[in-house]
Amino acid sequence: MPVYSMTGYASAQSGAAQPGSDAEAAKSPRSRIGVEIRSVNSRFLDLAFRLPEELRQHEPALRELLNGRLKRGKIELRAAIEAPQNPQVADPSPRLLQRLNAVQDQVLSWLPGARPLSVADVIRLASVEGQASGDLGEHLLPLARTALNDLVAAREREGSRLAAMLTGHLAQLRALAALATPLVPQLVDEQRQRFLARWQEAMGLATSASGDSTVPSEAAQDRAMTEATAFAIRIDVAEELTRLSSHLDEIERLIAKGGEIGKRLDFLIQELHREANTLGSKSAVMEMTRISVDMKVLIEQMREQVQNIE
Repeated sequence: MPVYSMTGYASAQSGAAQPGSDAEAAKSPRSRIGVEIRSVNSRFLDLAFRLPEELRQHEPALRELLNGRLKRGKIELRAAIEAPQNPQVADPSPRLLQRLNAVQDQVLSWLPGARPLSVADVIRLASVEGQASGDLGEHLLPLARTALNDLVAAREREGSRLAAMLTGHLAQLRALAALATPLVPQLVDEQRQRFLARWQEAMGLATSASGDSTVPSEAAQDRAMTEATAFAIRIDVAEELTRLSSHLDEIERLIAKGGEIGKRLDFLIQELHREANTLGSKSAVMEMTRISVDMKVLIEQMREQVQNIE
């Protein structure tokens, strides 16, 4: 399954690519509908609709359509009605004229000062009658479906680029972990030497205080236990490297799996940062510190991109 980004844009317009549509429009020009769908990242699926009043009744169907294809992201669907460039004068039907006359009489009975309908008003109302909202609405859902297909395709293309970037960063993190692994014995040896030096210093202080060179004092034993504990905690970076490698394996598996992986990736990125930060805090050599900093830079770059993955 592909990896999808939450960022994308698509649009569709009625009559944009229909052979012979110009000739047909010349005979009976009609308004056209344009649909735009914009998508940005969000923790959940957040749908917003910007529809003219003539199309407002179709919002539930549009919402169902988007819910069926999208799982996360802040989605905005806009629809607009474009009037024909060369509108023709509509021919009012007798039924429409009778209805307008009856409505006008009713309004004037309640509002005697109201202005009567003009010829221009009748022609405009006749044009609206010829292009009822149902007539416009029958084109809205197919257009929205076309735009949604294009949006999903755009999100898939962007998701492929994000997956390739993350895979490259995973390889760099593995290379840094491979550089850090041989440093662990060096770190252990250096800490051991420091521990032995401090132990000998403690023993020397205890001997000079007691005058007995054979039996170590209780203070010396406590000092030795403290140093040994600090030593064990300080050198334990192999565990961080093991967990870091495990997180890298899981991220790689999720990218290969695809689908709705954004939230899980975000959690794993946090765990990666935790391990890299701990690795740096336990570091006793400059090379290990540099590796930790390089890891955190890569992980932060991954975090920014993972925020866009569905």
